[in-house]
Amino acid sequence: MRINRVKQALKEGKTQLGCSCSQLRSPEVMRALAAAGLDWTYLDSEHGGFDLETLQDMSKAAVQAGLCPVVRVADLQYALVARALDCGAQGVLFPRVESPELLAQAISWTRFPPLGVRGFGLTMPHLEYEAVSMADAITHINQNVLVVFQIETKTALERVDELLSVPHIDAVMIGPADLSLSLGVPGQFDHPLIIEAMDKIRESCDRHGIAPGLHLRSLPLVKKWRDKGMRFLSCNSEVGFLLDKATETVAALRR
Repeated sequence: MRINRVKQALKEGKTQLGCSCSQLRSPEVMRALAAAGLDWTYLDSEHGGFDLETLQDMSKAAVQAGLCPVVRVADLQYALVARALDCGAQGVLFPRVESPELLAQAISWTRFPPLGVRGFGLTMPHLEYEAVSMADAITHINQNVLVVFQIETKTALERVDELLSVPHIDAVMIGPADLSLSLGVPGQFDHPLIIEAMDKIRESCDRHGIAPGLHLRSLPLVKKWRDKGMRFLSCNSEVGFLLDKATETVAALRR
């Protein structure tokens, strides 16, 4: 059974690099992102159109390539969380979190008893076809599932310390786009309100021993926040990488 190296690295204080993936349904994308050197990717079933079969194929390819697949579920519902993990995801990303009570309940869905309430449905692929006992499999999976939630609203910002006090959180991924909407400065990622909010979240994460992170397309902004201590970083997307490189190549050839 595989160790979740992203979860392990975050515990050691290391920075882990990822991106979003929401449009291209080929498992080959996972191999390409791994070859590029990324540590993880989140498969977006909140805004993307991935069905369960696609999540399973993409997760399997990611794991085999050494890339940690994290599924962003569409909502905090047991069936969405448990099925994402049953499809082979090594972690779950919870969007739009505002309630510590609901967050605690959602985290319980990611773990088997006695640490949670996830129903047991592991198959041989989950276990790398190793002959292990049910008890050993449960212990290993419980220890290696990655739990991340997003702070995307003014309400969540105001309750950040309550949210981060919930046990078994590995990382936070700020959603600057929705946060900027909630704060009344849409898309102004250098606005003082956004900078103040993100600094507050980062400082709170540091106090609680949780890895702070964010998703942005802009490389300069991600580098800026990396230098300020963000460690769970998502930059760009599979389509964004393709478009950026294609645009650069075409422009160079037309000059």
